[in-house]
Amino acid sequence: LMALTIATGFVVDDAIVMLENISRYIEEGETPMQAALKGAKQIGFTLISLTLSLIAVLIPLLFMADVVGRLFREFAITLAVAILISLVVSLTLTPMMCARLLKAEPKPEEQGR
Repeated sequence: LMALTIATGFVVDDAIVMLENISRYIEEGETPMQAALKGAKQIGFTLISLTLSLIAVLIPLLFMADVVGRLFREFAITLAVAILISLVVSLTLTPMMCARLLKAEPKPEEQGR
């Protein structure tokens, strides 16, 4: 349970990075679908490398011995699985939802101001 509590920050971070990148393209005038494709393509490798580095930090916890090792092993596995699921969601579900749910706001000069 403690690992899931700690993983909350990591899990949310991937989706936020993806969402901000897609939103930036929408603000530049792209359609939501084009923005989702460009944003996901641009930030995808960064999210993968970030996830792999976070999991690499957890690997030494898997090899600890004794009772402490058993406790930290479950902690590391739970955290790694949560981070991997977050990566999959950030690379697949987040761009799809951005393309469907985000709408481009008209610029002020287009509104007749």
